[in-house]
Amino acid sequence: MKIRIEAMQIAESFNIKKFRAEFRTEVFSGSTSEVFYALTESNRYLYIFDYGVVVFANYDPVAKSEFLNFVKNYATNPVDLNLSEEYTIESDGTLNKTIVKNNYMTVSQIDSSLLRIVMLNTGQSVALEYYEALTDDLITSSKHYILELEQKGRLSISKTNLLKYIGKVLNVKNSIVDNLYILDDPNLVWDNEELNLLNRNLKNNFDIHPRFKDLDYRLQIVEDNLTLFTDVLNVRESHRLEWIIIILIAFEIIMALFVH
Repeated sequence: MKIRIEAMQIAESFNIKKFRAEFRTEVFSGSTSEVFYALTESNRYLYIFDYGVVVFANYDPVAKSEFLNFVKNYATNPVDLNLSEEYTIESDGTLNKTIVKNNYMTVSQIDSSLLRIVMLNTGQSVALEYYEALTDDLITSSKHYILELEQKGRLSISKTNLLKYIGKVLNVKNSIVDNLYILDDPNLVWDNEELNLLNRNLKNNFDIHPRFKDLDYRLQIVEDNLTLFTDVLNVRESHRLEWIIIILIAFEIIMALFVH
């Protein structure tokens, strides 16, 4: 048997509580931040995360499209970046161990717990790809201002636009910090050494931890650039105030001489 898994970043977030209340299907497992469905009658599996990711297993294009249209009703700030990741699970009853490769794995038997672990890691990988795209955009923007400083010795960006840029950076960082739990191991691996090993192998396969460290490093670079831009802007504002004061003093002197 072969099962194809596809994870997609649909939005910045989902309202999981409202979704669970209105999606008329029995939950296999879940929490306030995620929900996993095992639709055994159709051999389909579904995993939804509150950080805006949906993971399908064994869904045909029509069923997938229908569900996406439904779940968008619970989405906040839909993402239009076409971010997705695929993974395939094959079963081979003659195997006595699990083989994990770059984009597929072979196991002796497929069950709901195993599928949940694979779908979880595939979903985490897509979420990291989304945040990587956001930080890349921020770094590209900051490079433009750094180049302007190098070539012209000044920043042409207005105070309002700089504040908007700072707000965008902080919003991305807060979103990542809020979703730090995506790196946590699920409870079901704690008492199952086989699933625990599978989870670690998948995290290594998707480079989950190194990618997150790289993401944190790049955000730090952006924050350092923000500090520089803010200092430059403060100096510019100080010079402007100094000139205003000089002009006012000069005006008062002229008025005093005129009166006398």
